[in-house]
This record gives sequence, C-alpha cells and structure tokens, in this order.
Amino acid sequence: MKQLILISISGMDSPGLTSSITGILTQFDVNILDIGQAVIHDNLSLGILAEVPQQVDIEQALQSEAVRLRIAVRCQAIERTDYGKWVQQQGKHRHIITLLARKITARQISRLSELVAAHDLNIDNITRLSGRVPLDEESRQEQEQTRACVEFSVRGAVEDLPILRRACMELASELDVDIAWQEDNLFRRNRRLVAFDMDSTLIEMEVIDELAKRAGVGSQVAAITEQAMRGELDFKQSFSQRVGLLKGLPEETLEQVAAELRLTEGAERLVTTVRKLGYKTAILSGGFTYFGRVLQERLGIDYVYANDMVIENGVVTGEVSGEIVDGERKAQLLTDIAASESINLEQVIAVGDGANDLPMLSIAGLGIAFRAKPIVKASAKQSLSTLGLDGILYLMGLSERDTG
Repeated sequence: MKQLILISISGMDSPGLTSSITGILTQFDVNILDIGQAVIHDNLSLGILAEVPQQVDIEQALQSEAVRLRIAVRCQAIERTDYGKWVQQQGKHRHIITLLARKITARQISRLSELVAAHDLNIDNITRLSGRVPLDEESRQEQEQTRACVEFSVRGAVEDLPILRRACMELASELDVDIAWQEDNLFRRNRRLVAFDMDSTLIEMEVIDELAKRAGVGSQVAAITEQAMRGELDFKQSFSQRVGLLKGLPEETLEQVAAELRLTEGAERLVTTVRKLGYKTAILSGGFTYFGRVLQERLGIDYVYANDMVIENGVVTGEVSGEIVDGERKAQLLTDIAASESINLEQVIAVGDGANDLPMLSIAGLGIAFRAKPIVKASAKQSLSTLGLDGILYLMGLSERDTG
C-alpha cells in the first residue's frame, strides 16, 4: 500500500520549476491525487497531494532540487481516513462570492471571510480578477475610474439562502462595496444573452425627464417618474400620463437629446466585450424606441424593444403606438428573445434599475439591479452599485486578462 504525502513548495517562481519537481516524482512511480499552484508577485506556492511508495523518502529526494531552485519543500503524511473525508467534501455545493469595490482592503476581506465562516462554509480559492493597482498616487489619479475585484470559491451547504443573501447585502452596505453570491454551476461561465434596461442603466439619464424639462413640464414628469420607479404607481398609467405632458414637443428636440445621450460608466466596454465573446444583446426599455435605435447603432445592440412615440407633422402628439413596454412585457420579450436564439434563461443576464425591471431580473439566470432603488436591490438576485456596468464582467467570472 502506498503512503499519502502532501508536498508543500514555496519560494520565488522560475521557468521550469513545476516540471523539475514533477520530474523527480516521476522517478518513483508517484500518483498525483490533487495539485494546486498560485503565484503572487513572483512568489510561488505549490501544493501536491501524492500517492507515494511506502519505502520512498520523497522529501529527501526533493531536497537537492529544492536547493538548486532556491525553494522550500515540506512534506506531511496524510491519513487515508482524512483523505476519504476530503473526497466526501468535494460533493458539497459550491458557490462563488464576488467582492467588488474601487479598492480592496484587509477589512473587507476579513469581514467577508468572517461571514463565510459563520455559515459553516469553507473557502477553497481566492482569486484577484481585476488588474494591478498602481502604487504611486499620480498614476492612480490618472485612471478615470479604478476597479478592484476578488473572487472567492466557497464550498458547503447553505441552510437558508435568503438569510445569507441578506447578510451579504447588509455587509456590502456597511463596507460600501458590492458582494455577489452565485451558485457555481455550468451556466455561470456559459451566458449567451445580456438584456439592458435603457434609462439610468445603459445611459446616465431618464430621457423622458430630459424631454419634459425642454417642454417646460419637468417637475411634473419627474415626480410621476420617481413614483413609478419606486413601484408606487402602475407603470402603464403613469407612462401615459407623462407622455401626454410632452404633447406639442418639436421633433428637433428629440434629435438634440439623442445627440447628448451619455453612456453609463463601463457600458461600452461591457457591450464590446460580450459581443466579442459571441453574446446577443438587447435593450428592453420602458422608454422610447427612438433613443434605443440611436444606442443600437452606436453599440451594435442586436434587439431593441421600447415604446414608439407618435410624431405627426414634426410634433409629438403625446401618444404612443402599440403595447406599452412595462415590467411584464419586458419579461415576456426576454423570454421570446431567448427562445428565438435557443438560449436557456439560466444563460441570460438582465440588468435594470427600476421596479418595472424586476420581472425580467427574476427570470434571468443572473439578474442584476444596477445602481437601483432600495426596494429593487432588496428584491433582485444581485446588485451592483460601486462600479460601472463593466463590473458585470467580474460577476461572469472574467478577469482583466480575459477582457483585455
């Protein structure tokens, strides 16, 4: 019977190091049961769980090579019963926790790790997904918006997921970060469709409010918009009221506003990246098709569904044609697009900020409340408020290296 040995190697990394170590193990008919390697600032940590012939002193065999490579080698015998328990643990549920912030601090890591331990879960891996942080303040200031993200791979059964999600939300608020909790399944890295709300999500404004200001009814429309976004008013009714107040607005005003649309931070990077990866994209908006088409041409969006404002003789009539796109309509449109593209809803990402986005967020595999009202954040599966829209790439498990 062979002995089980955990080989721990640390020191400065160098080309061929792993090859040299495993080359020595090859001489003794060693089986590799598990292996893991990480490099932080050129400092390597390599672990190998090996099945080694009883008569072999594997640590002694590795020492001469360790001296040559200027590394430290430590070997520890592992009981077979302990190995059996470890194997049983591998069948447990796995989860991914993503910590997103403008910068990562020790306090954030400590508090999140404490939360994980409090729920009897084990951290298997911690990976930095964001790029390197410059050390000098001048370089940091040159960056328009810094992004920092660390991903935790966690193992264990979650007894009460709503309680855990609420704890994550409370901790995120306390630390002024975003914390996302996802099941680690085959869909997480296999998304195929991203659907966006438009106003205050893909762009940094509520278009109808901007139009209302130019029509001289800004305060009236803004008050109705705010109530609708908080879920205090029926969307269709409130939308009809707001559009009615725009009656008589010249079409030239729409053109002016369209020329001034400001993309939300990270929007262009996110859309460009997912399109390169072959994703389909969609705008599902309770706003106006007129502006959705402008963004479609600018960003290369595949689908646009919104409300068609009626314009006659170059003037807004205060009416819309066709069915108003409310929350339920957004969810149905998302379902229809996914079906037409043969995409499972678990492979769909939906992003929005208002109460009328909740239906589509709830059916998407990854539903994200983006810089949303408290009622929306509390109801959505995930929320993102600290970073721009490109922070969603981290929730997809993509690192800065993956996205360039």
